[in-house]
Formats: sequence, structure tokens, C-alpha cells
Amino acid sequence: MGFWESLLIWPERPLPSLLVLLVLAMPFLYVARDPVHTLIRRFARALCNPLRLGARWLSETALRLRNRNREVLFAHGGREVKLAIEREFERVTTLVQRDLEGYPALQRRLMDQITRIEEDYKRSAEVPPPPPEWVKAIEAIAKIKATGDGVVERILSDIRDSIDEIYQKVVAEYRGAYQERHHILKGFLPFWRSVSQTLTQVERNITSLHDSATKIDSNVSKLENIFARREQAEHFLTTSATTQFFIAGLVMLVAFGGAYVNFKLIALPMSAMVGGGDYITETLRASEIAALVIILFETLMGLFLMETLRFTSLFPLGNITEKMRRRLMWASLAILLVLAGVEVALAVMRDLIVSADVALKQSLGTGAAAAAENGWVGRIPTFGQMILGFTLPFALAFVAIPLEYFVNSGRIVLGTGLVLLMRSGAFALRLGANLAREGGKLAVTLYDVVIFAPLAIERWVNAMRETSARRNKMRAISGFGKRASGSEELI
Repeated sequence: MGFWESLLIWPERPLPSLLVLLVLAMPFLYVARDPVHTLIRRFARALCNPLRLGARWLSETALRLRNRNREVLFAHGGREVKLAIEREFERVTTLVQRDLEGYPALQRRLMDQITRIEEDYKRSAEVPPPPPEWVKAIEAIAKIKATGDGVVERILSDIRDSIDEIYQKVVAEYRGAYQERHHILKGFLPFWRSVSQTLTQVERNITSLHDSATKIDSNVSKLENIFARREQAEHFLTTSATTQFFIAGLVMLVAFGGAYVNFKLIALPMSAMVGGGDYITETLRASEIAALVIILFETLMGLFLMETLRFTSLFPLGNITEKMRRRLMWASLAILLVLAGVEVALAVMRDLIVSADVALKQSLGTGAAAAAENGWVGRIPTFGQMILGFTLPFALAFVAIPLEYFVNSGRIVLGTGLVLLMRSGAFALRLGANLAREGGKLAVTLYDVVIFAPLAIERWVNAMRETSARRNKMRAISGFGKRASGSEELI
């Protein structure tokens, strides 16, 4: 018989046994009603108060952290916008110094040439001068009708021939003048094209300058919003930081893939250099650690190279001189070149090791694949490994750029996520406190439901007492009235 069955009166009939036990325990439960209620309320309060305190602490901490993140967000956004404005100003300065510095002289020269072109064009479009006045007189004489007189007809014929000769001569001179003008205009055609190209280039520079001015105005507007601590600027900076964080994370994943390929490329030949049988731990080889150190060292040199080239600002190198910066740049580049050369040599060694392994398997007759044919076709994998070994160190050097964006935006994104997590925790604790408080009230009500019979008797007794008290009061009032009326009658 178990413990539960030992408590029952009739173990084979648990429900009647429980009802009988409840009836028997009901007087005791009724007597212990107030202490049990107090115990339940204190227990609920003991659960509710710490939860409410925890929720309040999390809410206040989340608010302080949000304010701190907001300051960091505005500071980071302001610095980025300032750098963008400085870059646009540098671009505008370069554009003005390079292309627009001699623009006034160029404009004057262009205006002079355009004026000359217009004058020549007007001269080329001049109408032929009118014929002299005597030509009209000769034309009038030439229009005289023939009268049959031979002398007169001969004279008229001579006049017509003279007029035709003069006309042909004038037309020839007119055509010659036009040909000369057209020749002059044709000589100006290359200059027109040059002027057109120059004006197109000037228009392109002006358009680029206008675009830069528009970007500067937009960035200045953003900077004003940041300084004013506006919600629009906060939303924009948060969205931009989140986008940068995920894009930089994606690029970092690609870089990790390249680093893994580089590791697999040099891990095998490194075993021939440092010994393939050396183990640092039971499963970790010394050759793998050496290959990993080379890759990390290449990444570190890439970080220094990008830092000295001012592409990133991860390290506090602002205090060093420009000469020292250039020395660091050349040193980092030289070390990267040496490491790239080492990787090329390791790639060749890896190919030799693989070829020797294949030859050994063939000699043992293990059914290994046939060796590649000799010649440049068989050298393609070796060349590919050499190219990968030389380019991957420089590719890893560019990891510094997405790494900087990942670090800068990660602080904002993680801070925002932590604030959201704290607010969620505060909500959960506040919900738990309310559930504990309402659970205590529910437990008190359920306890009263269990002892409903004594409570009903108590209410009945209280009601009877109140009824009896009212009756006694009414009797006392009526007796006092009767005595008062009797006194008035006596009076």
C-alpha cells in the first residue's frame, strides 16, 4: 500500500474517501482560514515584489543603455557624415583645381572664337551685291523688239552678248566667293568640334560639381538632424548601421571561406617543413598551427597596410609622423610580399607531395587515379595553386575594411539588441509579478471555496445576529416612543 492509499479511508473508493476527509478537515481548515490567507498573501507578495523590482531595474537599465547607445549612435553617425562631407569637399577642390582653375581664360577664349565664328558665318551668308545701274539700261535696250533693220539687230545682238558675258562673269565671281567662304567655314569645322568637346567637358564638370554640392547639402542636412537629436536621424542611423553590420558580416564570412581555402592550401606542405608527426595536443598538429599562424600574420599585416594607407582607423596611429607611417606601410607591404612568395613555394611543394603520393599509390597498385600527362596541361593545377597562394594574402588584407564596419556597426546593433532583450525581460518579470499577485488572490478564493460550508454557516449566523440587533434596536426605539407619548399625556 502506498502513501496515498494509506491516507484514504477506503482505498478502493478514493472519491468518497476524499469527500469524507474533506468534511472532517473542513472545521480545521475554517479555523486556520486567516493564517492560511495571510500565508498565501505573503507568499504571493514575496514572489511579486522581487519580480517587480527586477522589472523596474531592467527598465531603468534599458533606458540608461538606450540613452548611451543613442549618444554613441549620434557620435558615430556625426563622425561618418563629417568624413563624407570632407571627402566631398576634397573631391570638389580637386575638381576645381584640376578642371575649373583655368575656366575664366577658357571662357574668354571660347567667347572670342565663337564671335569670330558668328562673324564668318554672317559673311558667308551675305547676298550677292546688286548689279550696277547701267545694267538696267542695257537690259531695257536689249528688250527692244527687232524692226528688221540689220544694223539695229546687230547692235541689239552685241548688247545681249555683252549682257550674257557680264552675267556669266558675275555668276562666276559669286560662286567663287561662296566657294571661298565655304572653304573658310570648312577650315573652322575641327575647331567647332574641339569647342563642342570642350563645352561638353565643362558641362560634365559643372554637373559633377552640382552633384557634389547636392551631396554636401544632403550631408549637412543629416548633420543638422544629428546635432538636433531628431528621431528621424536616429532611425536613419540605426537602419544604416544594421545594414552595414549584415553586409560586413556577409563579407567577413566570404573572407573566412578564403582563409579556410588558404589554410587547406598550405597545411599539407607545412607538415613537410615542421614535421607531420608533431602534435601539440592529441588531435592538433603542429603543421596546422603553423599554417594558421601564417594566415593570421598575413591578416595582421593586411590590417597594418590598410591602416597606414588611411583606408581604416582601427588603431590609434594619429600620433605617429607621416614618415613613420610610410615606413610602416612599406614594411607591411614587404612582409606581405614575402608571405605571398612563401605561399607560392608551399603551393609548389604541395603539388610535389600530391604527385609523389599518387606515384606511390600507383606503384603499390592500390587503384589510384592515373597521373596527369606531362606538359603545360598537367601544370595547370600547379599554376592555379601558385596564383591562389600569391593572391589570397592580399585578398585577406582587404578584410580590414569590412572588419572596421563590422566592429563599428556591431556595437550599435548589439546595444540595440541588448536594450530590446532587457525590455523583453522587464515585460516578462512584470507579467510574472502580476501572475503571482493574481495567483495569490485565486488561491485565497479557492481556499474559501473548499470551506464553503463553514463560511455559509458563519454568514448565516452573522445575518441572524444582525437581524436580532436590528430588532432590539427597533424595540428600544418603539419603547422610548411609547414612554415619550405617555409623558406627554401626563403633561
